[in-house]
Amino acid sequence: MGKNLFLVALLILSGCKGISQEEKKETKEKEEVAYAVTKTDAEWRAELTDMEYYVLRKAATENAFTSELLDNKEKGTYVCAACATPLFRSEYKFDSGTGWPSFDREIEGNVAYDVDYKIGYARTEEHCATCGGHLGHVFNDGPRNTTGKRHCINGVALDFIPDSN
Repeated sequence: MGKNLFLVALLILSGCKGISQEEKKETKEKEEVAYAVTKTDAEWRAELTDMEYYVLRKAATENAFTSELLDNKEKGTYVCAACATPLFRSEYKFDSGTGWPSFDREIEGNVAYDVDYKIGYARTEEHCATCGGHLGHVFNDGPRNTTGKRHCINGVALDFIPDSN
């Protein structure tokens, strides 16, 4: 009985989330960032599909292996689906096996970073530096022979513009 009580107490304590993370998140939400492209929530809703809005404006994640861009092998540029800012080049795309389009680097200056604690620990969030749209997250488990970074991006947050031949 004592072991069971100890296990229950351990599970309860390990499942509790500290408030320090919530305080950081709440503080972050209060900060206003001025983006070059700003629109009201109603304007974003009218311009984006439901899934684009959910991911880009509400920082959601699309289901793995659902993006049309996942297996795209064409040469070109991946741009923000909300404002068309160039974000990633096709030559930096790789198959990470995760189910989301992945890149080892961004187009410098067009992607901004922040920290989110949505799943209980710090992750580096990526968003469009022009409109603030949520793109995904960057991790340090990418190709070691290049940058070592894996920009794990929601395909619905991107549009693809093929290079003209």
